[in-house]
Amino acid sequence: EIKDAIKKKSFVLKTKVIQKGNVTKSIKDSKNTIEGELFSGGQDHFYLEGQIALTIPKEDNNYLIYSSTQHPSETQQIVAKVLKQKFNSINVRVRRIGGGFGGKETQSFIFAAISALLAKKTANPIKLRVDRDDDMIITGKRHDFYYKYKVGFSDKGKINGLDLILASRCGISPDLSDAINDRAIYHIDNSYFIPNINLVSYRCKTNTVSNTAFRGFGGPQGMFCIENIIENISKYLNVDASIIRKNNFYKKNRNNITHYDMKVEDNIINDIFNDLLKKSNYQKRKRKVIEFNKKNTIFKKGISITPVKFGISFTTTHLNQGGALVHIYTDGSVHLNHGGIEMGQGLMTKISQIAANELGLSTDEIKITSTDTEKVPNTSASAASASTDINGAAVVNAINTIKNNLASFINKNFKYKGKSIKYKNNKVLFGNKSIDFKKLISLAHLNRISLSSSGFYKTPKVFVNKETLKGRPFLYFSYGAAVSEVIIDTLTGENKLLQVDILHDVGKSINPSIDLGQIEGGFVQGLGWLTTEEVSWNLNGNLSTHSPSTYKIPVSKDIPEKFNVNIYEKGLNIEKTVNRSKAVGEPPLMLALSTFMALKNAVNNNNLKAPATPENILMALQE
Repeated sequence: EIKDAIKKKSFVLKTKVIQKGNVTKSIKDSKNTIEGELFSGGQDHFYLEGQIALTIPKEDNNYLIYSSTQHPSETQQIVAKVLKQKFNSINVRVRRIGGGFGGKETQSFIFAAISALLAKKTANPIKLRVDRDDDMIITGKRHDFYYKYKVGFSDKGKINGLDLILASRCGISPDLSDAINDRAIYHIDNSYFIPNINLVSYRCKTNTVSNTAFRGFGGPQGMFCIENIIENISKYLNVDASIIRKNNFYKKNRNNITHYDMKVEDNIINDIFNDLLKKSNYQKRKRKVIEFNKKNTIFKKGISITPVKFGISFTTTHLNQGGALVHIYTDGSVHLNHGGIEMGQGLMTKISQIAANELGLSTDEIKITSTDTEKVPNTSASAASASTDINGAAVVNAINTIKNNLASFINKNFKYKGKSIKYKNNKVLFGNKSIDFKKLISLAHLNRISLSSSGFYKTPKVFVNKETLKGRPFLYFSYGAAVSEVIIDTLTGENKLLQVDILHDVGKSINPSIDLGQIEGGFVQGLGWLTTEEVSWNLNGNLSTHSPSTYKIPVSKDIPEKFNVNIYEKGLNIEKTVNRSKAVGEPPLMLALSTFMALKNAVNNNNLKAPATPENILMALQE
């Protein structure tokens, strides 16, 4: 267990500390203090397509690998090292994968490497697929966390100081635990200004499988802690938690520096939070919940509203880069390739839209081929919600190179001296002239103009000191808020999610339908983590919950009866992302914290453990 690991000083990585201000004095001088312990559970990825790899031997001791992976380039590198060959002898190709959620960022290497090793030994193609039980037993999970805190605050619930221990179950080896725990540290504030903080982060070594990336990558675990603390302050002061939250929000012109020294420049959380309070009729429903609970002894209701502020970028700075390759053929059709992986999140659709918009074409003219290490090398994993930002920008840069070539051709051959050239509705417009896109491409080819280009993009502004954890780890933040209303049976611990209202910021959306789907899906996956999905290990470190019969993901009855999801209409990224859009993959998962807080509100006990299964609810009720 995590607490045992701390006691025995069993760690896979060195302990990290981040500090701001004078915590001891701020807590001592506070009118109110509370302290306590919290736990958040792990989570299995439960992707629809399990781990699978196919290796095909090629000439000259080369190998082609088809792998269900989020990270083709590192798959290439790992396999090459296992086979003791150069990277250029291994080609990894991925058309699409059936879900990943972080579980195929590093865990997929195991199966690709075994497949490749067997292919080399037998000189035959080798396909390796594990069944669901073995998949769950072998692969790592979301890190479960233990928290110990002491917080000082005013009579209005405003936090003055926070002394905190974060400790996670990393398993037998680090995998991605360093970056995951760092991100948990970076999200311990969620949307709140904490003037004084002392945070110690333990990365614990246990006799269980190495835990790994999972949607949110430590962010959910960080937010879980602070949201519980806010709820506990609310109960202590007997003040509605929504008021406590608003009192602690980052402000636009003051109280806007995080504990890791990054300025919150695009703060819209107040606007989103207030809009949702009105749209959801939160105050009226809160009064009804209070009245309901006064009249009922067996059934109890709870309601809560929680915010999300999630940082977008890899916290490992060098990973914030992407590449693309774009060809325009002489008939005007476009072929493009990039380093991102399609895993059901709609990446290829968005990239196709980006390319079509840049060239003034319909998406029918754009063909995106399999992600391929022979076409775009040295790519980063499709993770950190950054795939559209990074790969989309690389595609734009490649297209801009071709457009610059075409601009020179137009200036010379059409005697056009202006700079404004627009691509719209299959035409190219310059001055008072226009030409069909296909005709321009044909003419350019006849005049030996290059119609092919690679593109590269690196995220600007980001940097971080890995020792102090201070800097600017993120390019920007995505925001959101959710209201959840629940009902529980105090005799059995059974519960039902009655209504959810969500307002989420996606910047200027590239594809609202995809973004809405990501918000809904992310929320439900977060709901599973916090209510139904319980990962259990025995004392020998063996997984007890390794099949659908013992591990329960959300099903149709877990979806709220009323599920109101809206995109924040005023959204616009202040950073120069493609279309001024914002990432939407991970942030919505943390909106489900509203459901856990609503359950905690209904149970009326600070010690409710996550996931809030009927058993854990019943135990909290009986304390």
